[in-house]
This record gives sequence, C-alpha cells and structure tokens, in this order.
Amino acid sequence: MLWKRLIALGIILSLISIIVFNTMTAEEDQAERDGAVFVTPEGSDVDTSGIKVGEVAPNFKLTTLDGETVQLSDFRGKKVFINFWATWCAPCKAEMPHMQDFYEQYSDEVEVIAVNATGQERNKNDVETFVKDYGLTFPIPLDETTEVTAMYQAVSFPTTFFINTEGDVQLQRKVGPMTFEEMEKKMNQLD
Repeated sequence: MLWKRLIALGIILSLISIIVFNTMTAEEDQAERDGAVFVTPEGSDVDTSGIKVGEVAPNFKLTTLDGETVQLSDFRGKKVFINFWATWCAPCKAEMPHMQDFYEQYSDEVEVIAVNATGQERNKNDVETFVKDYGLTFPIPLDETTEVTAMYQAVSFPTTFFINTEGDVQLQRKVGPMTFEEMEKKMNQLD
C-alpha cells in the first residue's frame, strides 16, 4: 500500500516539474522571438520568473552617469518604465532610439529609467559613449554591482517593467525591444 502512495506522489511531482519547466521555457522562447539577449550567468540558479504583476516594485537607489542619484520611490505618483539594458546588446541598440523619441514626447506623463547593467559592461566609458552617440536624455542609473538587475530578475536584455502611480508593477514585463507604438500602448494601460 505504501509503495502505491510513493508511486502516486512521484507521478504528481513529475507532472508539476513538467508544467513548471514548460512555463519557463515558453517565456524564454517568446523572449527569444522578441529579440532579447539572455545574460543568465553560466552555472547559476537564477530565478527567471521576475517581479510579478500586482507586486510593489522594489525600491532602489543608483547613481547616474552625471552623478545624480535616482531612487525609484522618488517617482511615486508618476507612471514609470524601468528598462534594463547593456551597450553590447543589439536589441537594446534597436530599442533606444524609440525610447528616446517616446521620452521626448511623453516625459510629462511617464518617467523612463534606463538602468544600465554596468557590472556586465567592459567599462563605464562604453556607457558614456553609447549615451552620447544615441543622444539619450532620460535618466541612466548605473547598476555597477548588478544588484538591482538581479533584484528585478532581469536575465535578458532589454527587459522593461511598467510601474503605476502607486508604485506597483501593473503590467506584464516586456522582454525584448519595444517600438514607439508599443510604449504608447503600455503607457495608456497604466493607472
């Protein structure tokens, strides 16, 4: 009788494992189709599920290239896009002109915070050159230890989180580059 229960338990655990694996694989497959670049450290056990819709966006405090301090909680009452990116990421390069155009048009309605995963860059000069070459004017906080990137579980670039005026993640994160039109749509969906 005991062995029947153990077999049943084994089958149930196997089914749960298959479901979890398929769910994670489906999200990664969609991200690859969207053009995201995965940066999960080799051999690591990183949770790729990320911050969930409805959760309070974790606060962070980082310094920008200009030496200014950016703290997420300072933007309470405003819609916020938090974008994780790197200079060597081809999809990020494709997305940044759209993000700059979006910021120029909608900066009074939405704050764009483009967190650079500086700890995964060759050096900070690459970030400075990128920002200058692309003419970026929105805040670029530097995540030199990649602690914030890990906290948000952004394991592929670009990844964008959509924060409402209450400081909560309101929409499903976007893994992969966005167009100007996609950014407008996301902005209009935020409270």
